[in-house]
Amino acid sequence: MAGTNPIELQKALKNAHYPTDKQHLVEVARKNRASNDVVEKISDLKKDRFDSPADVQEAVFRSK
Repeated sequence: MAGTNPIELQKALKNAHYPTDKQHLVEVARKNRASNDVVEKISDLKKDRFDSPADVQEAVFRSK
């Protein structure tokens, strides 16, 4: 997913409450009008539970 960066991910997940699951993060990203690439990247994560924004960021950027 070329072009996705941590700031774009943070904007997509604005107002997400943690701990949370992957489906909630996808819904939040869609509500925040994130790009389809960002939504897809979150949907494709192997992990299902996240304790913090840093936890999501690590999963997204480590999975490259």
